[in-house]
Amino acid sequence: MTHGTRREFLLGTGSTLALAAAGPFARSSWYDELRIACVGLRGRGGDHIEGFRRLPGVRVVALVDVDRDVLGAAAKKFTDRGEAVATYADLRHALEQKNIDAVSIATPNHWHALQGIWACQAGKDVYVEKPVSHNVYEGARLVAAARKYQRIVQAGTQCRSSHGIAEGIAWLAAGNLGPIELARGLCYKPRRSIGKVAAEQAVAESVDYDLWTGPAPKKPLRRKSLHYDWHWDFDTGNGDVGNQGIHQMDLARWALGETGLPRRTISVGGRLGYDDDGNTPNSQIVWHDYAKAPLVFEVRGLPRDTKAQGGDWNKGMDDFLGARIGVIVHCKGGTLRIPDYTRATAYDDKGKEIRRFAGATDHYANFVAAVRSRKVEDLRADIEQGHVSSALCHLGNISHQLGVRQPQAAIEQALGKHAGAAEAATRLCAHLQNNGVDTTVAALHLGAELTLDATTGAFVGNDAANALQTRDYRAGFTLPEIA
Repeated sequence: MTHGTRREFLLGTGSTLALAAAGPFARSSWYDELRIACVGLRGRGGDHIEGFRRLPGVRVVALVDVDRDVLGAAAKKFTDRGEAVATYADLRHALEQKNIDAVSIATPNHWHALQGIWACQAGKDVYVEKPVSHNVYEGARLVAAARKYQRIVQAGTQCRSSHGIAEGIAWLAAGNLGPIELARGLCYKPRRSIGKVAAEQAVAESVDYDLWTGPAPKKPLRRKSLHYDWHWDFDTGNGDVGNQGIHQMDLARWALGETGLPRRTISVGGRLGYDDDGNTPNSQIVWHDYAKAPLVFEVRGLPRDTKAQGGDWNKGMDDFLGARIGVIVHCKGGTLRIPDYTRATAYDDKGKEIRRFAGATDHYANFVAAVRSRKVEDLRADIEQGHVSSALCHLGNISHQLGVRQPQAAIEQALGKHAGAAEAATRLCAHLQNNGVDTTVAALHLGAELTLDATTGAFVGNDAANALQTRDYRAGFTLPEIA
């Protein structure tokens, strides 16, 4: 662990956003062609490739993936188009190349911060997918690296590039709906069981499993699929709080006007409705205590009821005020609802629509523009704010991991003093009951209530929670010291 204050540990350096005119590794002109290496090519990685390819003055010159079959398939698309591209299994080899100006990271969560730090140290600018870290500590170190090495680092929270949402939030901040009472994020998203295996599974021969594991503990594969289902293993992922919830909590925090971490956090959740090899919650509520109003995030991975389990889960999902994935900001005079990445709509206190806000610009293009201007303030999702929103996910999961199973009555009693939390828990329990889960017995984990010391950044009186802000890193994949 690096030296410094506890607050630096949690929030990074907090240094000025202005960079030197070009930084120590600058090219002759930041208006020349920008050359990108894309790291992690499945899923979001494909979007990164095409997102940068379509921008003028930008060229994807390198591809990085630990699965040679995935790497080969991605490279073939380039050669079929007559485009030259280099390929690497290990990002460190790509970072040695002087013809790479920036890296775009879409690897599993446990790799995000370390790869971002390595890239900053190599003088590369960075676009990094959400969450920007696997735990609080390494997110803070990525912020510190961005500042020390004077790099432009953008978080992949693309909602921040929606001018429609920005206008809606500004309209809200002007007091048009009165005081904010609660900011609510929703992830009612179907997640079927990932299955349960009886023995260690073989890793595909095309995958460098040691490199895939990287800073995480290297364990035998104990699930059917190596890819994607890593989201539901705390060693490598952060559950749907970190997968989807980062977007909604980022927007809710933005709407509240809060730039830092909450005063208190508590989680209620569990992996319920099936028994499989995942260990992250598929049903969860995270409550964050902010000065202006609470922030509540809700996860539901099961469909509406047992009948829906036998059909199309996507069509059989619950909603809240018509939303399944989105943000609802409850105010004294109505609500501001953000249903996707580009829009916001205001409603009065009787539910009548009164104003719409819409439109978005390209998040990749915003990163490129900031790389060329060398001004961190030009970024719509600077790494420091990406780190804070990622930390909201981690705080919720820390509370969950330190929780104990409790029946519904005990949970509602414990949450009664937290505005918005008990009501959300009651609805969650009703949803689970509809799915055949008996919440009158100890089913859900009532997480530890965490209080954050605003001065030191430490959890008050909870050494176990403080220990979960970081992890033990494998040799060869430890976080570099950032002075």
